[in-house]
Amino acid sequence: MELRHGIHHNLDQFLHQLLQVLLVGLTLGMTRTVVPALAESDFGVPKNSFLLLSSFVVAFGIVKGAMNFVAGRVSERIGRKKVLLVGWAVALPIPVMIWQAPNWNWIVAATMLLGVNQGLTWSMTQTSKLDITRLEERGLTLGLNEFAGYVGVAIAGILTAYLAAHFGARQGLLVFGLTVIVLALILTQLWVKDTLPWAKAEAAKHAPGVAQSLRPRYPDGVSEKPSTKEIFTLMSWRDKRLMAFSQAGLVEKFVDALVWVFYPVFLYQKGVSLPNVGWVIGIYGFVWGGSQLFTGRLSDRIGRHKPNVAGMWICGAGVAAMMLGDGVAWWAASAATSGFGMALLYPNLSAAVADISHPSWRGSAIGIYRFWRDLGYGIGALGLGLAAHFTGHKEAAFWFVAVSMFASGALLWWLGEETHPRLNPAD
Repeated sequence: MELRHGIHHNLDQFLHQLLQVLLVGLTLGMTRTVVPALAESDFGVPKNSFLLLSSFVVAFGIVKGAMNFVAGRVSERIGRKKVLLVGWAVALPIPVMIWQAPNWNWIVAATMLLGVNQGLTWSMTQTSKLDITRLEERGLTLGLNEFAGYVGVAIAGILTAYLAAHFGARQGLLVFGLTVIVLALILTQLWVKDTLPWAKAEAAKHAPGVAQSLRPRYPDGVSEKPSTKEIFTLMSWRDKRLMAFSQAGLVEKFVDALVWVFYPVFLYQKGVSLPNVGWVIGIYGFVWGGSQLFTGRLSDRIGRHKPNVAGMWICGAGVAAMMLGDGVAWWAASAATSGFGMALLYPNLSAAVADISHPSWRGSAIGIYRFWRDLGYGIGALGLGLAAHFTGHKEAAFWFVAVSMFASGALLWWLGEETHPRLNPAD
């Protein structure tokens, strides 16, 4: 039976994959509000120990980046579903470790496992949806994927804040985390299909000599079956477009590291209640997730390049605005601005990479892009921790991130180009 591509033809599996990425977001979000806000009172982090506070996100970024790299390559050999199942199995100890944690080192170790989980699961939900959808649906597909994931992050941040306020941080995170992870394992085993056959069917249609009406601008000089090293160097520096996307992906994670590490501490020390901290950070996630319902689709019409560059600069402006006003309403509006900037760039950087990556090695290319992107958690958290440490002020971390976003956006504007095959097809 011929495998057909498109959301309509694969709606049942597409919806299962969207539910999976929602659960991935819920798993990540359970650590986003409560853990950093209560790091001093519940987990033994000394006040103003900015580098120690940042350490768990540094660990997360390094591990998740490495697992993205591994996941993409391995999934082209053993299939997407097996990688997804392993990712969920690895997550099972995380809530228990947070519940039992006698010190901050346990939180760092749990976050490293979270990095493995996120690298395997989020990579596979994204790759699987790209496998089964059509080229002209790519922006919409990634927009829906990231919408589901980051709405999950926002919901978890708010729910766990309320659970922590009523039952304590450890108990609340234990119940929430185990419920989400066990449910995800069951749903994956019962209903998720492996989508690797769809990717192989698409690759056959893009073989040399096969006529196509719109051929993307694939990189030149790539072998028919490229090695891991060849794809890595292509993504990292040999192709200036892919390099531009990779560096932009890396730097935009500085924003998310800042939101994860310093927003809760900044707001909590300003006297904002823990549930309201959850709402301010949740607004960032809701705007980011909700706006992707149309920003991904928008890029299918106007292209990827303009939304990507604009998103970098708008996101940086939202970070800077946090320092320029006062009050919950102002901080919520600033967080929403950053969320909208992320919505413009986040699905569309991935879509740009997918546009010019051949189906036969697209899984690896996405994995390597996600390696560089999520390494930004580690580099960004280290950078903002150092900025705060040497100045003695959390505000320095915000300015470090804002300047980085404006500079990276300028580099993306200079080295990147439009990748949508309809708007900029190969000759």
